Amino acid sequence: MAAGIVGIARSSVWTANMSKKRAILFVCTANQCRSPMAEAMMKDYITRMDLPTNWVVQSAGTWAESGHPATPSGVKAMAQRGLDTSSHQSQTITKDLLNQFDLILTMESGHKEAIQIEFPEFSKKVFMLSEMSGAAINIEDPIGGTFEDYLNTANEIDEWIRNGFPGILEILEETEHEQSAD
Repeated sequence: MAAGIVGIARSSVWTANMSKKRAILFVCTANQCRSPMAEAMMKDYITRMDLPTNWVVQSAGTWAESGHPATPSGVKAMAQRGLDTSSHQSQTITKDLLNQFDLILTMESGHKEAIQIEFPEFSKKVFMLSEMSGAAINIEDPIGGTFEDYLNTANEIDEWIRNGFPGILEILEETEHEQSAD
């Protein structure tokens, strides 16, 4: 296990409450490129950190048509990382879907804004993935680009997940405290 991973697991963010269910939804536009990549990488990251198996990680799209596969280049980019997204099926965002998640992480500010406008009741749990690292940077859509663009996008998402994981844990803790206070 890498030193950085161990350091996060032992940080002050790590608490006894990690045995509680954690639910994260990644969001992009069509749920065929970026968010399936983020879903696969987050699941892998959680496994590599040896966290409890009670995490739910899914993805959806703001303009997705349900039932479409991940793009071939996205599947290939994930396969190069040893991750399989070949069985992914896109899904669109609905109120019922959003209600199942503690944290909603978007790829772009436009996705965040769309959710906050359409579903304002979820505004407090919607963030850009990059915001978990203290930034507000869009992760550009590689659709229509080269395979190298997909690899670069995968690398960027991976970096935001790794660097933002302490922030993700912190937000999940805050969400849990708010829910228990209700």
